[in-house]
Amino acid sequence: KVTKFMLRNLMGESLGTMSLRDLKQLEGRLEKGINKIRTKKNELLFAEIEYMQKREMELQNDNMYLRSKIGENERAQQQMNMLPPTTEYEVMAPYDSRNFFQANLMQSNQQHELGHL
Repeated sequence: KVTKFMLRNLMGESLGTMSLRDLKQLEGRLEKGINKIRTKKNELLFAEIEYMQKREMELQNDNMYLRSKIGENERAQQQMNMLPPTTEYEVMAPYDSRNFFQANLMQSNQQHELGHL
């Protein structure tokens, strides 16, 4: 019964029947509780900020690493482009599938005309 009454007081109910001394005690308990909540909130916020700062550093390091890899790949590609072709495959004209059908039609027409001669 006392706990229910104290809980009501903490919730702001039934304050009219309390003495000045009890109200001061209630105020002190409420302020103490609010301070604990603020302290815990600040601890959590600082921990989150610290985590995010570490994560930011990790992402910056990853970014620098990836940029260096991109640079290495670009330099390697430039060096490959500077090398002269060494095999027949590299010298061959690139295959264009759009012209393949047209070339086959032309070849079949020529063969057909040769067959009639």
